[in-house]
Amino acid sequence: MRKFFVTLLLILVLSISVVAADFHIGIVTGTVSQSEDDLRGAEEMIKRYGDSSNGGMITHVTYPDNFMQEQETTIIQITALADDPLMKAIIVNQAVPGTVEAFRRIREVRPDILLLAGSPHEDPEMLVDVADLTVNPDNVARGYLIVRAAKELGADTFMHISFPRHMSYELLSRRRDIMKEAANDLGMKYVEMGSPDPLSDIGLAGAQQFILEKVPAWLEQYGKNVAFFCTNDAHTEPLLKRVAELGGYFIEADLPSPTMGYPGALGIDFTQDEQGDWPKILAKVEEAVVDAGGAGRMGTWAYSFGFSTSAALAEHAKRVLEGKADLWNMDDLMAAYEEFTPGAGWNGSYYVDADGIERDNFVLIYQDTYIFGKGYMGMTDIEVPAKYFEIGQ
Repeated sequence: MRKFFVTLLLILVLSISVVAADFHIGIVTGTVSQSEDDLRGAEEMIKRYGDSSNGGMITHVTYPDNFMQEQETTIIQITALADDPLMKAIIVNQAVPGTVEAFRRIREVRPDILLLAGSPHEDPEMLVDVADLTVNPDNVARGYLIVRAAKELGADTFMHISFPRHMSYELLSRRRDIMKEAANDLGMKYVEMGSPDPLSDIGLAGAQQFILEKVPAWLEQYGKNVAFFCTNDAHTEPLLKRVAELGGYFIEADLPSPTMGYPGALGIDFTQDEQGDWPKILAKVEEAVVDAGGAGRMGTWAYSFGFSTSAALAEHAKRVLEGKADLWNMDDLMAAYEEFTPGAGWNGSYYVDADGIERDNFVLIYQDTYIFGKGYMGMTDIEVPAKYFEIGQ
């Protein structure tokens, strides 16, 4: 009998060793309250490849909601992943302040770990020196394409809403400058509007109340053919609510997604079956937008950038570690994104720094714009005039 149990134990041990992952991939995201789509992308990868604590491949941790004041905590959360001897890749999405320092510390002790960043909040010049690969929405191309889409839909004024902290980020301020130039070139009035920072003393609620109170006055002043764009996620929901109610255009969010602002603005609830199913989510949001009178005026990306980036960067890293993809090959990276966004068009380019040097470890990408009640706009097929890529260099 004892021999039987010893044999059974050996079989169980061998079974566990067979299914256990050869390496681990760490994914760091915000919490569900601040960055739900990013977090859901990490959860998707756990569903696919298992949690490392149970013999799977993926380790998921979150950084603090108040990351600007708790950078050291963020750094500790990221660097702690390197303590795992099986850890071979770490993805941070969004790469909030503290990511660069965390990557530096990891690089000193674990140069074997691939370090990937999504939607960085720190300057590109800092990321290219420490990250193996960084992916950001193509704010250069989008600076032109968002304004062009607004013009095609009938807008005659373009309003850019932001605050000093965001305008200190190179790619965000560069996009602002491109939007201003594009509006002028397309014969549209350009308006730059300041707003409270949700991370300031006024807080999230105060920043959102500002938008709720100001949009009616802005529409009265500039007319209902004004297209709004805001750089902050917290401003998106109240802006969408007022645009649906009162008029104006909203082409897409800073980090576009059907779940970015629309559920709260329009009172949309998703069933368990719908969560994570982006075609179902898109259809439900579209129905609500059309019912609210926003057809042809309000848009998004059909698939969440936050979700797809958490998932795609982890998938890309996995394929690289398995020898099935090249880390800096654009086609291989796009293939990983397409894995999670069937039917959506993508385009992009490598970042060109201030010295005119193309950086193959910093990639700018964008998905085709989807306007509710109308469909895809074909923005990924439009050639952006070369002059816009030179603005802000």
